[in-house]
Formats: sequence, structure tokens, C-alpha cells
Amino acid sequence: MSEYDARAFDAYEAAGWDAIAGEYDALWSEYTSQAVDPLLDAADVRSGMRVLDIGTGSGHAAARAAARGAEATGIDVAAAMVEIATRNHPEPTFVQASATQLPFPDASFDAVVGNIVIQHIGEPERAASESARVLTPQGRISLSTWDGPEHSPFFAVLLGAVGDAEIPPPTEVPPGPSFVQFADPSAFSALLEGAGFTEVTVGSAEVSFPIRSANEMVRALAEGTVRTGALVRAADDAQLRRVHESLAARLEPWRRGDSYVVPASVRIASGRKP
Repeated sequence: MSEYDARAFDAYEAAGWDAIAGEYDALWSEYTSQAVDPLLDAADVRSGMRVLDIGTGSGHAAARAAARGAEATGIDVAAAMVEIATRNHPEPTFVQASATQLPFPDASFDAVVGNIVIQHIGEPERAASESARVLTPQGRISLSTWDGPEHSPFFAVLLGAVGDAEIPPPTEVPPGPSFVQFADPSAFSALLEGAGFTEVTVGSAEVSFPIRSANEMVRALAEGTVRTGALVRAADDAQLRRVHESLAARLEPWRRGDSYVVPASVRIASGRKP
């Protein structure tokens, strides 16, 4: 039994991503899309396959699946995300839908992928089960999530700076799952195994975040993310100043000339439907 109201959390996330879809596309999609090719490789996506991309966001995973010759469909809970994905990538089909209630018949796809989305779903077990339902026998799934800050310098820098400001949690954000709940490989494996997948493996991929300044990153957080963005937007002037100062200091080890390049790690779990 969940310790939070999954429906309330999902409704908050859906409304949040709908409101900031344009900012996310402009400020974050180039970062998250770095994990797409390893994700597709983990699901063995290739020409002729029917591929479902859950939580498609700006549509990059569906588009790259289509570029491999697959028949790609992307779904997202946010209508604004679906509009952006459709505009940016005309070849795949994009549909507004929830990963926990997929509007497709059983055995509709040969592969299901989800890039940096599973930690944003209030009922991840239900999403994994739905993914299994729409897969053909022997179909593959691959899901990615951010690694924990202890293995990911970018999130150590980012979350450390926000934590230094000691901003009280905004009351409008409902309780929800941990952002790094599936950074633990055993938890990620258990998610897929619990949905009946076999041959489950959890690997990793390395990406990097080019950052021009601490100010730019704080803006990206405030305008282009949901839960962390709400926290940053709730900061008073003194707290926001502390975020800027801490972030600037924490970025220094990653300076490259006038900007910064900070590495991050992505966990990728994959499996096969019997």
C-alpha cells in the first residue's frame, strides 16, 4: 500500500508538465535525450518493430525509434507535451495518455521504452504491468532513470545547492515517490520482475550537462521542472541567493573555461516478456 495518494500525485505531475512543457523542451530535453540511444539499444529497437514510448515528453525516443525504421508511438499525460512532440517529430504517432492506463489492446507492441519517466509516476508497478500487457510475447522493455547523487556529480551539485538553502517544502506539492527510488539496481530489477519480465538487467550510461552559469541552471530548475521547480519558486530572496551562491561554488570543480561540464549517470533497466 502506497504511503501517498498516487492519483493526487499523478494529477499534480500531469498539470505541472502541461504548464511547463515549452520550458522543459527548451531547457532540459537536450540533456535527457542523451540517454535515448542506450535506452533503445537495451530494448533492441530496430527496423520493422512496433515501439511504444511512454512519457515521451518532447518525443525524442519515439523519433529515434522511427529513425531506426520502427513504427513508433509516443504517449504523455501532458497535452502540451504531445503537441510539442507532434510538431517537432512528424513521423511517429503521439497520443495523450497515462502510462498506468494505456489505450492500446493487448500485444500491440514489440518493445516499450520510457526515458527518464518512471520516477515521475505515482504507481510505477502499474505502469510496468501495463507495459507488459501491451507487449507481444518475447517483447522487450527498457526504462531509464537518473542515478543517485552519490553516483552522479550533476545531481550532487544540484540537490546539494538546493538543500543548502533550507527552503520549506511548498504545501501545494502532494507527497509522492522518491525522485531516486530506482537508482538502486535491486529496486529497479524488482519493478520489472514484479510485472513478470524475465532476463532483467540493470546497466548504466554516462551523460553530461553543459552549463553556462549557476544563474542559468537555477532558471532551468525553476521554469522547466515540476517538483524541484516548485521548491525553487517557493524560495524567498535570501534562500534563492543561497541557492545561487552554493551552486556557483559547487560547480567550480567542473569548470571548463567560461562554462561548466558536469557528468551524470543514468540507470537503464531492461527485460523480456515471456
